[in-house]
Amino acid sequence: MKFSEKQVKDIVALKESLIEQINRHQESIEMLEKNIVLLDSSLIDSSFTKASQLERESEVRKPEVEEKPKINSIPIKRGNDGKIIANAFITPEQVSIVLDNEVEISADTPPFKSFFLDRIIGEMKKKDSTEVENGRIQKESIIDYIINKNGSDIREIIIRNYRQKERISELINTAGWSLTRMLENINK
Repeated sequence: MKFSEKQVKDIVALKESLIEQINRHQESIEMLEKNIVLLDSSLIDSSFTKASQLERESEVRKPEVEEKPKINSIPIKRGNDGKIIANAFITPEQVSIVLDNEVEISADTPPFKSFFLDRIIGEMKKKDSTEVENGRIQKESIIDYIINKNGSDIREIIIRNYRQKERISELINTAGWSLTRMLENINK
């Protein structure tokens, strides 16, 4: 198949255009790859979970919890010295408060049940129940919690259906206060 001189020039021009487009896209791809590396390093820097802890936590957690992606992590510090006693992992569906491996607190230690579970989460549950009665939310959307333990010691508190962003800070702050008081009560 023979091409005319004009056709050959057009084919060469097309080839040069394609090479130029490839180079432009290659630069874009390289920039995107650099951004991914930066994001990965940011995620690694902001992570509070060590790889050595992941295995231990996965032994305690139920499989359904492991499958949920972690979106945000907030350290919970002891009030008197600022030592991290737990981390709160926030997803759109739940707040998981994972106690530090060195922290050993029984679920029976006051004021966990009386203050944190009954008063704080209990009041939120009452408000949600009222909203169900008024038809504003479904019954499945009522706030609820699960306590994962290792023996009698709390390892994780999972609070589902918090629904409102305002509740996140209240839950984390009162969990920190409760855990600090519980540690003080153990040391008395």
